[in-house]
Amino acid sequence: LKGTLSGRDVNELMEQCHPLGMFKESTMRLCTTFDNSPKGYADLYQTVLVETPVGKYFSALLDEKSSKLETAAEVRHVLEEVEIEILKNSLMKLYLEDFYYFCMELGGDTFTVMGEILKAKADQRAINITLNSFGTPLNEPSMRDGEGWPTRKSLYPSIGFLYPEGTELLVKVADEAALGSALDKVGGVYAQIWAVHQNEAINDKSIDDAFFEREVQLLELAFEGQMHLGCFYAYVKLKEQEIRNLVWISECIVQQQKDEINKFVPLFSLNAPWRVGR
Repeated sequence: LKGTLSGRDVNELMEQCHPLGMFKESTMRLCTTFDNSPKGYADLYQTVLVETPVGKYFSALLDEKSSKLETAAEVRHVLEEVEIEILKNSLMKLYLEDFYYFCMELGGDTFTVMGEILKAKADQRAINITLNSFGTPLNEPSMRDGEGWPTRKSLYPSIGFLYPEGTELLVKVADEAALGSALDKVGGVYAQIWAVHQNEAINDKSIDDAFFEREVQLLELAFEGQMHLGCFYAYVKLKEQEIRNLVWISECIVQQQKDEINKFVPLFSLNAPWRVGR
């Protein structure tokens, strides 16, 4: 969307799109034909967004900004003025919540397994959003709290192990020290993950690495049960981690950093950090 609005070449944009997306090539090329006008933005919304599987999330998002979804000026404002990361985080929040409640309707072991995974993912996003907001407008007192959009609070998923008491603590923090204190109050795995962040320079391990390790742990546990659908989701997500591992190994080889090559998150390994207690 951003590329289309700025007039970038459609072939360049298509090369950057995920190959598993549902957009046909004809639809992608159609995006560049809309006029840079209120009517053009309304047509873009109606043609490209509403009729896609994620259309309902765009609808919910735009509904927070305007009383009528067809208001082209509001659509244009959201697509042009809002930072792309805020837009992505807002859509991901709605997706996670919808996915969680869908699994709740399925019930049984599927919800037990998927509920754990999705709540952990929601907490990860809440912590990362808070950490990445420091030094940005989202960390201004008026932008941390409130029911408007976008505020930092509005980007936090309304699910998770942290929600609601923990996320209320996150809303109030203004720097890394305050964030660390909030996570220490929460305790458990999040206090441990924050300790990894604080010791990154010593252990050469980032907070993202710690989150990936925890996610892999939960995904592997999905295969310990029977007669549930969570294993299919876990399989796909573990494949994504495998891709990240291969990319890391390849980059280490290309950059001749072979001493760093083993710093990836192993899958189904007896030496996995969560199995050996590291």
